[in-house]
Amino acid sequence: MDYDVIIVGMGPVGALCANLAGMWGLKALVVDKSETVYTNPRAMGLDHEVMRVFGNIGLADEIAEHVMPYRPSEYRTTDSRLIKRIDAAKPPFALGWAPNYVFSQPPVERALRGKIADLKSVSVELGSEVLAVDSTGSQAAVRIQAKDGTVRTVTTDYVLACDGGTSPIRTRLGLKMENLAFDEPWLVVDVILNEGAGEHLPKTNVQFCELARPCTFVVGPGQHRRWEFMINPDEQPSEISQPEAIRKLISRWLPVGDYQLWRASAYRFHALILEQWQSDRVLFLGDAAHMTPPFLAQGMCQGIRDALNLVWKLALVKGGLAAPAFLTTYQTERVPHVRQTTLAAKEFGAVICERDSEKAALRDTRLIQQMTKNPAGIIRQSLIPGLSQGFIAQVAPAGELFPQPRVINHAGKTALLDEFTGQSFRVVIAPGFDASALLRCLRSSQSLKGLPIHVVRLVRPQQPGPRTADDYQEVDEVLAQWLESRGCNVVIVRPDHYVYGGAVTVAWAMELLEGMELALWCKKPEQAAQGDGSDPMLRFAQGLNP
Repeated sequence: MDYDVIIVGMGPVGALCANLAGMWGLKALVVDKSETVYTNPRAMGLDHEVMRVFGNIGLADEIAEHVMPYRPSEYRTTDSRLIKRIDAAKPPFALGWAPNYVFSQPPVERALRGKIADLKSVSVELGSEVLAVDSTGSQAAVRIQAKDGTVRTVTTDYVLACDGGTSPIRTRLGLKMENLAFDEPWLVVDVILNEGAGEHLPKTNVQFCELARPCTFVVGPGQHRRWEFMINPDEQPSEISQPEAIRKLISRWLPVGDYQLWRASAYRFHALILEQWQSDRVLFLGDAAHMTPPFLAQGMCQGIRDALNLVWKLALVKGGLAAPAFLTTYQTERVPHVRQTTLAAKEFGAVICERDSEKAALRDTRLIQQMTKNPAGIIRQSLIPGLSQGFIAQVAPAGELFPQPRVINHAGKTALLDEFTGQSFRVVIAPGFDASALLRCLRSSQSLKGLPIHVVRLVRPQQPGPRTADDYQEVDEVLAQWLESRGCNVVIVRPDHYVYGGAVTVAWAMELLEGMELALWCKKPEQAAQGDGSDPMLRFAQGLNP
């Protein structure tokens, strides 16, 4: 076997896969036809989940100058009436980062690629093309043509197809995409404001829900501003993309001398989901697996979540810590999440794209009534679901995103919690709860031996006695309050920061850990009952004296 994984495509999703693969110790090869980062911006929005994983790979500080917290979004009608408002949650932030950001894609992509150079287990081949993938046997054979024209075949355990919306790998396999019935033509225009220009532009993001031409305005980082214009039925994308037509569209807001055109591209905004995310040893991520309309700024976020969901599972399987069948949880978990998020984006798109005057009037009345009841508007992150099925326990708060508080460790260092625990399994214990029996069994358990597990025991400032490496004091009480509101004394957290399950008692927590171990090996509880009971974890869960 030449590689543990071969990653096809080195856009932001493929580049993150490579970073995570290296972090988890997987031997990986990344292949991309292009030798350079695409110079024009495409995605412009990311959220706190993405910033959290960027923090996990040591990238967050490096890209700070290229990101900016997302402004609230206002929806306005033809007569400029405000009919809808979307805001962000206020601090302290649940995941340690602002809920949403705008960013400049080219420098962020370059930073992602730059991190790969530090990973000894990851190789990169740019200017190379994957010609064929045969994944029907005990390994996948990948035929690669290098930029000098030479062709060779290499083998791998798994292929990660991050090769975009037109995905040649998906096309060759003949896999179908489910169409969620959204197909609208839009023109996306990015400009850089000249120094001192743009003072009269909106200070927030605006959806102009206008009958003549729906359009969007987004405040980007620095001098970057974006407009998105719906293309009318009597217009050709090639014609409206010309500089003269663009200047005319933007003249409503800016004179020609106030900006430099960065790029203009016509797109069809789609809502599509791949029906089969794994074909033998090939798994699909990002636009190769789904396409989301941009109205919630979740397109790239969806692909980043794919990578975050999948790579640690591949690492556990490769390390003999989970069964190969455990990878089926990737599609089981991601499809409902992608579907719900995509449908939410589609619904927002339907609000913006309405061209019928009578329907638009009804829309305006309905949304104004909603605003009257809730003047603060919708919190954007409330629209993003958790996990509903897969590798989670079946009781709340399973499937929720685990908060990331700022904490002080036993040595007095203050940082976000992930800096101390990384992407590991975490056993989190509420302040003042005696979990000593749980921790004794956890440390002596053979069934969980080898899994990356960190204990996080929250302590109060006034708690007596010396601090241990497991003890963390919160700065803002974010996590303690979250635990209390969920009625949990112990929670088990997955490496991708989703909660596996929560418990009130030590015995209940032991049952969770046992269930987690069985789920990793795709076993049912009755199969475990056939064991000899020698593992202290199992003995405790079965109610015996540990």
